[in-house]
Amino acid sequence: MSQVETFTNYGKAFQSKTIVCLIKDKLFIQQIMDILETKYFESDSDRWIVDMIKTYFTKYKKVPTMDAIKVALSEIDNDILKVGVVENLKKATQYVSADDLEFVKEKCIDFCRNQNLKNAILQSVDLLGNGNYDGIKKLVDDAMKAGTERDIGHDYKIDIETRFEESARKCVPTGWDAVNELTGGGLAAGELGVVVAPAGIGKSWGLVVLGAAAVKKKLNVIHYSLELNESYVGLRYDASFTEIAMQNLKWEKEQIEKKIKNLPGNLVIKYFPTRTATVNSLSAHIEKTILAGYEPDMVIVDYADLLRDISSSKEHRHALGNIYEDLRGLAGTYEIPIWTASQANRSSLEEDVIDASKVAEAYSKVMTADFVMSLSRKVNDKISGTGRWHIIKNRFGPDGMTLPCKMDTSNGQIFIYEESSHGGQEQQGKMNQGSEFVRKELAKKFSSMG
Repeated sequence: MSQVETFTNYGKAFQSKTIVCLIKDKLFIQQIMDILETKYFESDSDRWIVDMIKTYFTKYKKVPTMDAIKVALSEIDNDILKVGVVENLKKATQYVSADDLEFVKEKCIDFCRNQNLKNAILQSVDLLGNGNYDGIKKLVDDAMKAGTERDIGHDYKIDIETRFEESARKCVPTGWDAVNELTGGGLAAGELGVVVAPAGIGKSWGLVVLGAAAVKKKLNVIHYSLELNESYVGLRYDASFTEIAMQNLKWEKEQIEKKIKNLPGNLVIKYFPTRTATVNSLSAHIEKTILAGYEPDMVIVDYADLLRDISSSKEHRHALGNIYEDLRGLAGTYEIPIWTASQANRSSLEEDVIDASKVAEAYSKVMTADFVMSLSRKVNDKISGTGRWHIIKNRFGPDGMTLPCKMDTSNGQIFIYEESSHGGQEQQGKMNQGSEFVRKELAKKFSSMG
């Protein structure tokens, strides 16, 4: 019997990185499942982890969550093994954002395929003695095919049931009935939504309201801020959840704590300095949260224009286009909806409606996104607490309509209405009153100058 070859020569870090790849990459484990043997790993702890992952994947066709791993851990009777497994999992999580994981996967597959081919050749010796050449050919052919890419795509004739199941989008609601109706329920897995507005109008508040709505629906949200620090973003959520004005929050700590305690979902706020983070940075952080047992149902990026492009594009508009494409790719990778915001041109400040032509720098943002809506608020809107949300793009239904809203940026309360509804007509009336109010104020100012 030949000696079993292992990953020993590749080092312990390689084995830890392989475990990370098995936990985070469904396609990788699917590809290597039949040729990866637990005996290739040095330690009993690593062998237990790999065996648990393979067993779980065989049964559920999914990579195990950290919760599932914790349950399996609790069932280990051997205390020494249990401690070793915990320590090795901790070591593995250190490599979740390593730059060479693709290299590790490639080398791991090559090693396992070579071992599989070697075993096939050894098994063919007896067949050769019997003159069973067809058997030898089948053994070698099967060994050569092992570990190849299995996901060939959607088989149109066979996957009818899957097609109809997936046609029913599982959406994360926005919290605004008028928008949910237009989008078929909100934003679903793999989709990118964009809020467009000039500086200082309230697009970041819009993202907070979207995040708060998801938390109220018992969902996990990660809010990435590339402009405001984590504590300040947290205060905005405090205001949104409690309807307490930002300037009064410090006096209402007990009420805030009570409100937050009863929230059904969870929220993580992560700050990256402007232009330092890439979409890969967000991906690495998401992996860390998943390994920590916090799997996001929705991600918010405030805002994508402040991310750094990893390509070598010299033109800013091309770089922005790449960022939005990568961001939508991120939504697809983790099967979650992502909301972000984008700056509108300065010329849009006094526009009643902001359309696609006013999106700053790159129209490719609109082309990439699944749903785009703009917010316009003139001086009179800020006075009357109103605004207009215009549906620029909608892959799931009609677009081009403008929805009136009630908006208070002191406490993050935003209500969007269908134009013909009672609420919509009420807000339109306030907009008209706001215009009249501004005219009266200007008249007073000019009369006092005379």
